[in-house]
Formats: sequence, structure tokens, C-alpha cells
Amino acid sequence: MGKQQNNTGGIDRRSFLKRTALAGAAMCIVPTLERVNAAERTITGKSERASSMASISKQRTLGSGNAAFTVSAMGFGCMGLNYHRSEHPDEQTAIRLVHEAIDRGVTLFDTAESYGPFTNERLIGKALKSYTHKVNVTTKFGHKYVNGVQVKTEEDSSPANIRKVCENSLRSLGVESIAMFYQHRSDPNTSIETVAETVAQLIKEGKVQHFGLCEVNADTIRRAHAICPITAIQSEYHLMHRTVEDSVLPLCRELGIGFVPYSPINRGFLGGLINEYTQFSPNDNRQTLPRFQPEAIRKNLRIVEVLNSFGRTRGYTPAQIALAWLMHKGDFIVPIPGTTKLSHLEENLRAANITFTADEMNELETAVSAIPVTGSRYDALQESKVQN
Repeated sequence: MGKQQNNTGGIDRRSFLKRTALAGAAMCIVPTLERVNAAERTITGKSERASSMASISKQRTLGSGNAAFTVSAMGFGCMGLNYHRSEHPDEQTAIRLVHEAIDRGVTLFDTAESYGPFTNERLIGKALKSYTHKVNVTTKFGHKYVNGVQVKTEEDSSPANIRKVCENSLRSLGVESIAMFYQHRSDPNTSIETVAETVAQLIKEGKVQHFGLCEVNADTIRRAHAICPITAIQSEYHLMHRTVEDSVLPLCRELGIGFVPYSPINRGFLGGLINEYTQFSPNDNRQTLPRFQPEAIRKNLRIVEVLNSFGRTRGYTPAQIALAWLMHKGDFIVPIPGTTKLSHLEENLRAANITFTADEMNELETAVSAIPVTGSRYDALQESKVQN
């Protein structure tokens, strides 16, 4: 039936995460050359001979023709390392985690000017120093800032601002060229044709390598792609939010455009460790989202139970089920789960080796679709900036 057993050996998620936490300690106390093997032995309880740390060797290609961009089949979303999440690791811990991801085969790292704002790019710049020859970092433009403060009711994708953000991002990231430059949100005051022309010029100048768009509809994609070939669309996509399946994903297939799902585990919810009693810190944006209010969480936990039930007999955690499902939706899809923990990085990467049959995919989708999702994913202002 294609139920490939993963390296967690069928242990439950809590035990898996506990063992991986111990692995983190092992990495700190053994000599550098032995730290990987020692960590793996702690996670799995296996002997040194059988040890094999989770890694990703598979690659996928976003875009086509001159816009093609080959990366690891799973990327790393960097936002939560120091922005929008309750507990941030200190800088050195965050950098070590990024280095772990690189050592395990991840080559795609995603950030944005607005994360912080500005601070996430600088952190990733420090983390990727000396690694830029083997990894790719993508970032975003388009939000409006005045004296360093975001004007949340407006966007700014004017050519002047795109160029300004590009120069700032190049400095913050410490790179000579941005691997992919996304428009973060559409700007009603600047045509998408003007945006595409500006990025095309930056590509000609060598400051940008690839062009991407976030949270846009099929019409915007067609118009932009006619001016400057798009490498990837980045939008929210997971088992609790499948709107892109209506028209965006079919168009990506048609035009040879890649797709990068952000929040592929629904901001941690599909991992199964959030419930109605979870307390979010003031700096955690989930506390403001309708879908993360106690009543909505309580109702939506039925979906997590579906993933628990589906994964229990297969030896997979809910987060792994969610990620593997996404990766089965198309070979042009590269999810970018974020994490601040080695245990979750370990867990996420193992999802890339899970195989589902068509019947299993149908079983999972049917069970999840039978449960209505409670609560919007964004508040009214943020929702107004997303094209449908």
C-alpha cells in the first residue's frame, strides 16, 4: 500500500521530540566530528552503525526555461527565528539551527524585509555568511515603511521602492544577488506590469536572479508572467486552506511556474501541540488571528485528530502527514516550514521520504474535507491584501 515506514520507528510525536531535545544536548557536549552521530543515536536509540540523521537529498525545480530554479525539495521559512512567534532563540542558537539545516541538505531559505522589520534579513545574512555558494536565500518587497514604521493600510511596489528594498536586502543578507525577489503583497497603486518590468531590469543588472509573487490571483500571474517570467508563487497552502487549488495551482502547471507554500503546517496548528488553553505571547501574531482563538481552536482540533488517526498506524506525526500531503500535490511544490527547534527540523525533513498512494491521499483529503474549518486565517485588514 505504499506505507513507507520512516526513521522515527513509529514512536509517538511527544517521545520523538523528547529524544530529539536530548540529541540537542548531545550535540553540545561531544567533539564536533562526532556530534551528528551522537545526536542521531540519542533520537532513535540505535547503534552508531545504524545511525542516520534526517536529511534531504531530493531536489525540485521551481519555474521553467530561463526562470528555472533548482532547490532542495523542502526549504526553510526563517520568519519565526526572531519575529511573530512566542519564543525566539538567541542569535547564536538561531544561527546554529540554520547551519544544521544546511548540513542536512536544505538549500532554500526564505525571509523578507518586513520580518522584524529588517532584523530577520540581518540574522539570515549572518547565518549564511560563508555558505552563500551552496544555498539560496529569497526575500520580499512591497510593504510601505515611513521612518522604519510600517504603514499597514498601504503597500508600496513603486519602482523606486522596489530598488530601495533590493539594495537594503543585498546589504542585510551580505549577497551580491538575491536568488528570488517576491512581491510580498499586491499594490493597487502600481500595476503588476510595472512591478514585473522593474524586477526584470534588476535581473538584467544581476542584482536579482528570479521573480516571484505572493498571494495573487490567476489574472495577476498571467499579466506579470507575460512581462517577466515568474519562477514561483508563494501563498498559504495546507490541509486547512486549499483556495489555491481552484485556479492558481492549475495555472502554475500550465505556465511552468513553481509553487512555494508558506505556513504549510498552519502556523504550527497541524503539528498537534496547540490547544484552546495555549497562551501566546504578545509578540506572537497568532493571538490576533481568528483561527487561533480558543473556540476556533477547540473546533478545529477535530482536523488534527484526523491526522493523528491517519498517521498513528503508519508511524508518522501529524506535522509529517501535513507536509508529505503537500509534497504529493505536485513536483513543482516546495514547502518552507519554519521552526526554532532542532526536533522540529528533524521531524519536518523526514516527511520528504514519506510515500502515499493515490488511495491514501484520497482517504486523507476526504476525511479532512468533511470537517468545516472555523475562523478566518487573517483579520479583516490582512485579508483585504490577499487576492482571491
